[in-house]
Amino acid sequence: RVTLNDVNDELISRGIDQIKSNLDAGVERGKVEADLRDATLARLRGDADLAAAARDADLVVEAIPEKLDLKRQIFAILSQHARADALLATNTSSLSVTRIAEGCQAPERVCGMHFFNPVHILTLCEVIRAEATSDDTLDRATAAARAMGKTPIVVTDSPGFASSRLGVALGLEAMRMVEEGVASAEDIDSAMTLGYKHPMGPLKLTDLVGLDVRLSIAEYLWQELGEARFEPPEILRQKVADGHLGKKSGRGFYEWPTR
Repeated sequence: RVTLNDVNDELISRGIDQIKSNLDAGVERGKVEADLRDATLARLRGDADLAAAARDADLVVEAIPEKLDLKRQIFAILSQHARADALLATNTSSLSVTRIAEGCQAPERVCGMHFFNPVHILTLCEVIRAEATSDDTLDRATAAARAMGKTPIVVTDSPGFASSRLGVALGLEAMRMVEEGVASAEDIDSAMTLGYKHPMGPLKLTDLVGLDVRLSIAEYLWQELGEARFEPPEILRQKVADGHLGKKSGRGFYEWPTR
């Protein structure tokens, strides 16, 4: 049983609709049985009250915007209202899990579970050990990831972990190539999907993740690591300033038709 929490009922409904759409697409492609889709949706509900949503959970996965203070506030609430034996995980793609856990009364039960986009298709899950993360928490998180059909890798708590640090470096360089007129976004992405067998090019992936999210991650890595390769290129800053955030806004490095 899964409870989806968001700031209001409208966003919860949109989230559930997206899950249903993903499952419907799986049925159409023969990847998901119709009975499994229906049973999955029957186990899913929404609740805009965070405390109520987390109260009976075995595992809570936080996936709010990449703002450290906001995440720490959420974990402070979770530590008060979730069960004492509940596993508390953050889906942050770059922020310090150790610093996020400082907002929790029991930091030893906090870890990172960074799911890789698109989550319903890709199998990677980075399990991040923070300074206070217990061995039991780490074991339970990796077991939970495997139970979800994911392949967990264990990473120490460092800026960007493994996937974001590598992926953002690649994505930012691709943006600079567009900025310099080296090639179009489509052709740069094709170079990676056809030449390196990536399932998705770095610019289309940026659109899927959200350009605002990528900008926040890049700025954090630039600040924490002090390396020029993570300095956000002007094309990224300008697109975010213009509201071109990728798929969620209908436009990023690609045009995304809205329903």
